[in-house]
Amino acid sequence: MSALIDVIMPVFLVIGAGYLAAWRRLFPESAVNGLMLYAQNFAVPALLFSAISTLDPGGFRAPLLLSYYSGSFASFALGFAGARLVFARSPEDSIAIGFVAMFPNSLLLGLPITERAYGADALTANYAIISIHAPLLYTFGIVLMEAARSRGAGLGPALFRQVAGSIFSNPLVIGILLGLAVNLSGVALPGALNSAVDTIAASALPAALFGLGGVLVRYRPAGDIKAIAWAGGISLMLHPAITYALGRWGLALDQAQLRSAVLTAAMAPGINTFLFASMFGAARRVAASAVLLGTAGSVFTIWIWLAALP
Repeated sequence: MSALIDVIMPVFLVIGAGYLAAWRRLFPESAVNGLMLYAQNFAVPALLFSAISTLDPGGFRAPLLLSYYSGSFASFALGFAGARLVFARSPEDSIAIGFVAMFPNSLLLGLPITERAYGADALTANYAIISIHAPLLYTFGIVLMEAARSRGAGLGPALFRQVAGSIFSNPLVIGILLGLAVNLSGVALPGALNSAVDTIAASALPAALFGLGGVLVRYRPAGDIKAIAWAGGISLMLHPAITYALGRWGLALDQAQLRSAVLTAAMAPGINTFLFASMFGAARRVAASAVLLGTAGSVFTIWIWLAALP
């Protein structure tokens, strides 16, 4: 019970405050949009830059990434197969539902919950996972979706230029790449610049969590409940279960890596899943409802995983 109160509830209370403020129109929709624009395009990239520029390269360990991303791709495969074979959805809808199952909210939920559970020093593995999360999974999803839409025709350099442009214009990816450049070059940034970046970065998670609550007001659970439950269940339980099994018994992760990998995998589907579905006009209702219901349900499933972790 103390884990629920001390670790999980403060994070979800901030989300709930944002939800309540937006629902009661104390924080207008334009303000929510502005806050999320600031968080996603400036504060969170600054946080990623700051963390990755000082990250020990030893944190990028193959067993850590293999345990986490094996769970990701297995979750996609099962989400896709269920949508296609059980619910008879179109290939495009099935890819979008698989994407919901594979793409947890590693940043806005995974970081603050891991930090509250195990301290700021426990985030090294989180940042290693996050550094390739969006580029890898978005590239995978976009290529599959374009292949499904073209039915195998028209896949060539133009598609990959489009994918690269979409990925590398993302502010989060830019923050990650700049952080990697500073890390690998060994260049020391001026103290004033570091302090400015750290000041912006310090606002990232509170702003993003409050804004996330405001965004969730827009989503309403509606229809497709079986597909929503399928994708959400895979995201909240199967992905972390695979990561836990591989990390603990297959790849022998150390305790810190196991905690970060499993908690990251255990987060609810992120808003990026709805953005992906909207980009292609596929399974938008499933994605939106899975974000909302998954975020609410993760209050309890995260508690389970916290209890299971060493």
